[in-house]
Amino acid sequence: MNGENAYNASDIQVLEGLEAVRKRPGMYIGSTGPRGLHHLVFELVDNSIDEAVAGYCDTINVVIKTDNSVSVSDNGRGIPVDKHPQMGIPALEVILTTLHSGGKFGGSGYTISGGLHGVGLSVVSALSQRMDITVRRDGHIYNQTYEKGKPATQLQQSGDTDQTGTCLHFYPDAEIFEETVFEKDIITQRLRELSFLNRGLKIIFSDEREEEIYTQEFHYSGGLRDFAAYVNKNKEVINPDPIYFENRKEEVIVQVAVQYNNGYSENLYSFANNIRTQEGGTHEVGFKNGLTRVVNEYAKKNGILKENDANLSGEDIREGMVGIISVLLKDPQFEGQTKTKLGNTYIRGIVESSIYESMEDYLNENPAIAKKILEKSVSARRAREAAKKARELTRRKSALESTALPGKLADCSNKNPALCELFIVEGDSAGGSAKQGRDRNFQAILPLKGKILNVQKSRLDRVLSNEEIKALITAIGTGIDEDFDIKKARYHRLFIMTDADVDGSHIRVLLLTFFYRYMRELIENGYVYIAQPPLYGLKRSNEIHYFHDEVKMNSFIEESNKKWGIQRYKGLGEMNPEQLWETTMDPENRTILRINIDDAIRADAIFSDLMGENVQPRREFIQANARYVTNLDI
Repeated sequence: MNGENAYNASDIQVLEGLEAVRKRPGMYIGSTGPRGLHHLVFELVDNSIDEAVAGYCDTINVVIKTDNSVSVSDNGRGIPVDKHPQMGIPALEVILTTLHSGGKFGGSGYTISGGLHGVGLSVVSALSQRMDITVRRDGHIYNQTYEKGKPATQLQQSGDTDQTGTCLHFYPDAEIFEETVFEKDIITQRLRELSFLNRGLKIIFSDEREEEIYTQEFHYSGGLRDFAAYVNKNKEVINPDPIYFENRKEEVIVQVAVQYNNGYSENLYSFANNIRTQEGGTHEVGFKNGLTRVVNEYAKKNGILKENDANLSGEDIREGMVGIISVLLKDPQFEGQTKTKLGNTYIRGIVESSIYESMEDYLNENPAIAKKILEKSVSARRAREAAKKARELTRRKSALESTALPGKLADCSNKNPALCELFIVEGDSAGGSAKQGRDRNFQAILPLKGKILNVQKSRLDRVLSNEEIKALITAIGTGIDEDFDIKKARYHRLFIMTDADVDGSHIRVLLLTFFYRYMRELIENGYVYIAQPPLYGLKRSNEIHYFHDEVKMNSFIEESNKKWGIQRYKGLGEMNPEQLWETTMDPENRTILRINIDDAIRADAIFSDLMGENVQPRREFIQANARYVTNLDI
């Protein structure tokens, strides 16, 4: 290869060695749990994506092998294998054994890259028991094997080929990771996302662990348009064709897709160089400012708002909006190694002017849709003003006004939120048992009467008029929506404790929907849990054993070779206070499930399907998952 598209050893710059990775893996991949394990896959995929962004790759294959190893291959240029001018060893070996090395630090290998820190391949190499590499380039096939970040074989030429590309096959190191089993859903969600972000790129995923090999292909010719439509797939939309534009300014590519639905939630997803910026950043600020300005100016110019009317707020304008923002830029500055917030200040102005100019053209050219968006925004403002009055009633009072806490709340005596727990309990009967069985020092009980409002179908003003929700907000103390402040949380552990039946499951989903929509930070910070009371009790004389599933119970009965009395607990009220404490509330013995949001897009889709206005998605969900149900009461 010659000319400006050349990519060879001289493009690889070396900054430092690999020594610390195996000692402190969390610094490089976030954790040694499931999140860090899957991060290894995404680092390899991102390397192939960089080839696609540069225009050299159009197909990526990701395979989970039967032995739970993973291979990622592409048809890009292939990692350089010629000798590095400084190091005197093959460039491939430099990349695989040296931290902060790669074609992304000023060489001509990549103009735009997601792998900002250059740790991808070397970190995966260091944290793998073994990694096999196959490179096809310059007419030849090259192979090399690494173990725990060190070459186990020499780089070898094994044949000739007219193809190009790289295949990386790694075996995660069980000495490093808490578990080494990959989850199909986590991987497919990210691959789908990457396919949306890279229009025309084909990503093929296979899972060979199943009896019948699972294969799914992601290929979206519409790019971000298809992304917005996917998020809105089971919602009634206002603009059937997503608003889409792509602008290039100052060597920055800005892509935006916007589609409104008739719901009340805002869903804004932002990316920088294909990396999901969960904490937002300058591109999100620019998007919001530009959208707010152009919609208000359009509204006043066309008489929808009078000149002396107050402007619509950004929240009003974004109600029911799905927005996808993707920027591609040189030298992105991310806050923290986890790459969750974009910090380049100049991006704000570029994105703001892009959205303003493009949305101005769209609104002028599509007056009917513009009118619908404005009507929805004005309606949202009325509801927001009504909600503001209702919200005042739910704000936690000061210490001198502590009597404002809900009368049915049995609070704890400890005032340190980090040590306190709130059990949200279904019904007065179970609430009574929980109040008697708890440790009053650090455990508070809030019984709820019946089912709370389905917030997926309601605006905030109606949500705040619901008595049970008001009691819940006041007890937690954080406020809600724009007033939310996690520092004011009165408890750092919130347990949803409901009966093990259909009604209990429904109440649990309603509460999770409420937390997800209006107090999402509680979930993101690990404050929300599901209490898991036992389903069965085995009694014999004064001996009792509790079980959460029938299989383990039957196994115990068989092994004990004794006759037991079996009690099935369908309701928490069937347990006396001592049993409830021993099985469900005692930190030493209880079984709990922490709720987390690994993927906001998937979570939003599930809540929309199960709790939204459209019945068809719920029917399809039930039909697809009915075969997995073994006990309808659970």
